[in-house]
Amino acid sequence: MTTAQETPYAHEHSPRMDWAQHAPEVYKTMVRLDAAARRGLDPKLLELVKIRASQLNHCAFCLDMHTKDALAAGESVERIIQLGAWEESRHFYTEKELAAIELTEAVTVITDGFVPDEVYARAAEQFEEAELAQLIAAITVINAWNRFGVSTRMVPGHYKAGQFK
Repeated sequence: MTTAQETPYAHEHSPRMDWAQHAPEVYKTMVRLDAAARRGLDPKLLELVKIRASQLNHCAFCLDMHTKDALAAGESVERIIQLGAWEESRHFYTEKELAAIELTEAVTVITDGFVPDEVYARAAEQFEEAELAQLIAAITVINAWNRFGVSTRMVPGHYKAGQFK
């Protein structure tokens, strides 16, 4: 409902399909893969990575989810807002977070070529090898989730923090 003084929001689109319902084994496997990929990673760093990949992939559903989860994990609104311009806002993040964000971008936009050696080297300086392997797995998993979300037009705005954990 709107009053004469309010401007109505645009119409909410419908999802194209409930892919989890039609491919339940894939969905369950993705949930298990996601849980395995997050092991050993700092929850706030993980949410920053998921938000950045989702920004790059234009996944509105995942942006809604991971922004809410980041806030619930104690992340600041300011750092979430600045994430889209992290290169100009480096002072908001630790060197470890910057390495993770940069690696996220390189893996997410891999069609631009490959993960540059210098990006990988910076991440390898900040993360022990096992943690780096987990980070690469987490980046890969959020990119897969983004593709499910974007291709089926999952609807943002209804997720509650921690709903799928």
